[in-house]
Amino acid sequence: MPEHQRADARRNYARVLAVAEEEIAAHGAGASLEQIARIAGVGSGTVRRHFPTRRALLEAVSHKRIEALCARAEEMIDSADSRSALLDWLGDVLTYCISARGLAAVLAHDSAGTDPVHDNACSTALKEAGNPLLHRAIQQDTVATTATVEELIMLIVGIALTTESFPDPAPQANRLFELTIAGLPTGRPT
Repeated sequence: MPEHQRADARRNYARVLAVAEEEIAAHGAGASLEQIARIAGVGSGTVRRHFPTRRALLEAVSHKRIEALCARAEEMIDSADSRSALLDWLGDVLTYCISARGLAAVLAHDSAGTDPVHDNACSTALKEAGNPLLHRAIQQDTVATTATVEELIMLIVGIALTTESFPDPAPQANRLFELTIAGLPTGRPT
């Protein structure tokens, strides 16, 4: 939120964001923008001025979680077991995607390029945070892969989106994650 906004605009932004967090938690990434505006006591135009696209709103709602995941990656960079550090971090990303409805949708690839202003900042931040973990694991021969962090996050997003309709998605998502990492070879290919 720009600091130069009027006080009432800042209050509206904060109110819309708080309501959006609740509505997205309850209804997922497809939560009604009109309902969010109604509950926040503002017009739908106000919501769209602050958040010109659904992705911009979802990213704002997910901002704190993304920051926490980035900080977690930074904490893990010096772990003794670089493979475990990478896999634990990817597991954390999956856990957040499962527990925070709407986060997987934020991280999903947007091939339509419909939001160049908000060019998937969440995915970019996670990619930048995870790259050192992957590179360290490759350098230490604990992971042999040509995969990028972006591709690994895409796998996590796919798992989260595939299992989100389960009454309790965590067990199935974790099982799919285990199957995925079982296919991630250790050491350099011979």
